[in-house]
Amino acid sequence: MTDPLWLAKYPENVKWDAEIPEGPLFAILDQAVERFPGNEAMDFLGKRYSYAELGDAVTRAAAGFRALGVARGVKVGLFLPNCPHFVIAYFGILKAGGTVVNYSPLYSEDQLAHQIEDSETDIMVTLGLEALYPKMAALLERSRVSRLVVGTLQAALPFPKSVLFPLLRRGEIARVPADDRHIPFARLLDNDGAGDPPEIDPRADIAVLQYTGGTTGVSKGAMLSHANLHANVHQALMWSPDLVPGEERMMGVLPFFHVFAMTVVMNLTIALGGSIVMRPRFELDPVLEDVTKKKPTLFPGVPTMYTAIVNHPKLEKFDLTSIKICLSGGAPLPGEIKRRFETLSGCKLVEGYGLTETSPLATANPFDGLNKESSIGLPVPGTAIAIVDREDPHRLLAQGEDGEICVSGPQVMKGYWRREEETAETVVDGRLLTGDVGHIDEDGYVFIIDRKKDLVLVSGFNVFPRKVEEGIYLHEAVEEVTVIGVPDDYTGEAVKAFVKLKQGQTLDAEALKAFLADKLGRHEMPKHVEFRDELPKTMIGKLSKKELVAEEQAAREAASG
Repeated sequence: MTDPLWLAKYPENVKWDAEIPEGPLFAILDQAVERFPGNEAMDFLGKRYSYAELGDAVTRAAAGFRALGVARGVKVGLFLPNCPHFVIAYFGILKAGGTVVNYSPLYSEDQLAHQIEDSETDIMVTLGLEALYPKMAALLERSRVSRLVVGTLQAALPFPKSVLFPLLRRGEIARVPADDRHIPFARLLDNDGAGDPPEIDPRADIAVLQYTGGTTGVSKGAMLSHANLHANVHQALMWSPDLVPGEERMMGVLPFFHVFAMTVVMNLTIALGGSIVMRPRFELDPVLEDVTKKKPTLFPGVPTMYTAIVNHPKLEKFDLTSIKICLSGGAPLPGEIKRRFETLSGCKLVEGYGLTETSPLATANPFDGLNKESSIGLPVPGTAIAIVDREDPHRLLAQGEDGEICVSGPQVMKGYWRREEETAETVVDGRLLTGDVGHIDEDGYVFIIDRKKDLVLVSGFNVFPRKVEEGIYLHEAVEEVTVIGVPDDYTGEAVKAFVKLKQGQTLDAEALKAFLADKLGRHEMPKHVEFRDELPKTMIGKLSKKELVAEEQAAREAASG
């Protein structure tokens, strides 16, 4: 058997065929608590938590969840921004034997209801904020969720912010009933932590049910086992051998409910015994101020973050020299942004690639070695990339040929929750079909030439035009609609809707967006709306996107020419 192509240019200090450790995911926290009890684990807006404190809170949370009936296989939802409650609840659920189900605060109420029913989530963890709680209160009445564990943001803030927040931001705090269906987060932790974690079978037990559109656009749960996620953390560690356990600081602004941040920000930092400099969301100036003052050494992000940074009009005010490594994922990284960021910051910015179904990391450019522009890099340790015929996934293609990119390795999901047929269509001959088209060059570097058909990537989030179209069709004035993705300097791509109205009807873009507010997530909302008398169709009368895509491209070329 010949060596894989990628070994020729593989980083000298990384071993591709290394043995990948296996174990329950919560073991990474237990080991960090044992090795670095006094080290800072989290810094949330100035309030710091040591590993000993985090470990104690997780142990108490696990006991609290067990008292609520959480055991092996029981699903518990997290409807949270980045905050200490997320980390504590996440590992507490796992140590109780349960399965974490991540819920995006960007989702509409209908999307949340679908995911709750499909995943069989009965307990949800959230915060008592107007931005979050009202959605969950409504779903407490109309879905299978029967209990809410509700935390307070002020409890996670340092003094004097903890005192000032309820006084100055009273309008942001939700009124939460005191009844049996609402469990205060503090009460969840109000116990002695007694009780041992259940025996976990790392390969069989699902740690996280992570929802994704996959390659079809139908929301479904990727079953990520303890072994999958534990392996991917160690694959990321192996890819970054220069990181120093107990000394790294991670800028944590990517949302933990997204698989990229869950693994590469939260879990990786904990496995290192490092500190997460945590913010609820990406806000440019506060993030740059944190980088200047708190000196993070690692800063994973999506291209829109790096674009915002390099375009800051007063970037010279901030000190970015503490950052050693930035990993970009979620969407293609423009070469110009990579070059400008590296010049301005002095740190290495590399592009990686992954999917929800691969926990997510599958390939990355080396931190110390050859980076190829427009490439998603080399397979991480224990991972193999193959290119197969798009019509016959059993047929492997030769080096340089374009076909569907496939991934195999210990991080590949167990399958889709309660969707055996779709699992069989996606995992073929032990390889995950990504739906992305590309090739491998002579050095083993992987290149994507086309994304999943019709998929729009908005700031790294998958947006399926069909979902947006279905929402627009609900408006009584709409006769036809076609949705495509168009390039966007900030978000990578943006959603554009072409709409034909019914005869005699009137509608403008702002009114349409207001109508869609409770039907689509914010990332799915059309940024551009164009009204037309007719929309292009195929010979058999189906609405066609390719003419609109071509028109947009021609208009851009004309504008730039």
